[in-house]
Amino acid sequence: MNNFILIFLFLSLGLVLQHVKQFPTHIYKTLNKIVIYFCLPAITLYHIPKIKWSSELLFPIGAGWITYILAFIFFHFLGRRNGWSNKLIGCLILTAGLSNSSFLGYPIIEALFGKKGLETAVLVDQPGTFVVVSTLGVFTAAFYSKGSPNAIGIFKKIITFPPFLMFVLACLMNIFDYNLNENIQSVLLKIGSLVTPLALLSVGLQLTFDRKSQHWKFLRLGLFFKLLLIPFVIFALYVFIFNQHSEVIKITIMETAMSPMITGAILASTYGLKPKLSSMMIGFGIPISFVTLAIWYFVVSFI
Repeated sequence: MNNFILIFLFLSLGLVLQHVKQFPTHIYKTLNKIVIYFCLPAITLYHIPKIKWSSELLFPIGAGWITYILAFIFFHFLGRRNGWSNKLIGCLILTAGLSNSSFLGYPIIEALFGKKGLETAVLVDQPGTFVVVSTLGVFTAAFYSKGSPNAIGIFKKIITFPPFLMFVLACLMNIFDYNLNENIQSVLLKIGSLVTPLALLSVGLQLTFDRKSQHWKFLRLGLFFKLLLIPFVIFALYVFIFNQHSEVIKITIMETAMSPMITGAILASTYGLKPKLSSMMIGFGIPISFVTLAIWYFVVSFI
């Protein structure tokens, strides 16, 4: 419950601060950098070394990759066909192609499936969604942002992206079964806990409710893809094609049905990919997802 209160508290705080004349609303750019360069690497170093790998974990890990690849294909070709700008296409891929599998995912999965369910949630999030945003997400942001894409330049941005570097380091720690000192882990956990309030405050500072906005139709399309179409595809693929019916699959489907990932929206905003639309995808996606998640929980209960 505390997580849900935090979500709406900091989102609302950002909206309120927009109307305080003395408050520097452009501080969201600084908040974005703090989240990307400090909070996300801390989360990675804390969780990844603890994961126990096995072949059956491919389903929850693969869900994030499948979701993003489908989003890339869907919005890239739809955008090219309809003459959308590169920035619009990139924004929709980054927001509709990534699930909020941690900030919303962890508390919701724990509430519905207990603490045991968090093990699957971490797998969907860390080696799945989180690595996707650190690699393919950075590629997308660089590819659709400015000018002609430079392969070498994009590669450099990926390998120098702090969360990705920390992921590589964390994987090596996992392979060699090395864990950091408990005091260091405690510090990492505290730094990582700042992600939700800082990210949501940033989103709130950028969120607008302009009825005449040209983004409304793209918002509807993006949320339809993220909250309804993608969970349906994963459900059909895992349950009917791969014939999987375990609780791990139920949790995986629920994770893919979460609202758009805050980090993806921050990445889109940082690279100038329609910041207002990316904020709308988060601001409207979170409350709407509570309704669609209830529907999906009802559906997976029959698996």
